This record gives sequence, structure tokens and C-alpha cells, in this order.
Amino acid sequence: MSKFKKKKSGGTPGISTASLPDIVFMLLFFFMTATTMKDSDLKIENTLPKANQTAKLHKKQYVMYIYAGKPSERYRASLGASDRIQLSDKISTVNDIRNFVISERASRNSEDEKYLTASLKIDKNVKMGLVQDIKQELRKVDQLKVNYTTSQGSVVE
Repeated sequence: MSKFKKKKSGGTPGISTASLPDIVFMLLFFFMTATTMKDSDLKIENTLPKANQTAKLHKKQYVMYIYAGKPSERYRASLGASDRIQLSDKISTVNDIRNFVISERASRNSEDEKYLTASLKIDKNVKMGLVQDIKQELRKVDQLKVNYTTSQGSVVE
């Protein structure tokens, strides 16, 4: 009967690591598809005004962003303290808006042009004259779909 000896140490069996590479690659692909890259580096201060009646834009691939505000602390020494416009990654003037809109239209299909929206992300302390100049340039290029980006909140605060 010595063939059927019982083991005296009843330790736990080792953990199988055969499926570990599959799990790692699933997580890698998940984060690759779920993560969005930042479109542009914001060089201006952009504290959006608050609004209590807002709606979301559903087709964000048809949106071009125009930022306006004072340069942030990092860029204030080289750009000054007055209100500036940022198109994509560079500080621009009002006259550059026309070329920006034309290049955005050219980078898209001709069928998509009718859905293209100019989204104005304007700091709440920007002078209204600059906003009016931006709107005038958009009218000159026949960009009439304009969206004002705000943050959700009470207007009174």
C-alpha cells in the first residue's frame, strides 16, 4: 500500500499565466480606442461664460474651433496682455480667420461643407468688439453656422 501515500502538505496549486498576454492586449486595445488625443495646445486663457439652456453638438467632426482670450501666463511676455485669437495651434489675427475657414473647408469633402460649424470658445472677459470682428469675418466667408460654447451653470453667478 505504499503506492497510495497521501501528501502531507496540501499547498495551493500555482496560478496559470497562460491568458495574461491576452488580457494585456485587450486592455491595450481598449485604451487605444477609448483615448482621445488633444487637438490643440491652448495658449490663451479660456474661462467660458455660463448658460442654463445649452445643447450639445452631436457631430463634432464637423466643428472648427476659434478661441479668443488673453494670453496665458506662459505666453504673456511674448504676446502681450491684450485679447488674442487662436486658430488651431497658433495665435492669429482677425484677418487670418478667412484663410482658416477656407482651409478647413478644403480639408473636408464637398458634401460635408454644409454641416461645418464654427464654434466660438470665447473667454468671458473678452471685449465684445473682438467677438463682433470675428463674426464679421465669418460672414465674409459665408460661414453662417456659428456656435457659442459655454459651460453649464447659472447665468447670475
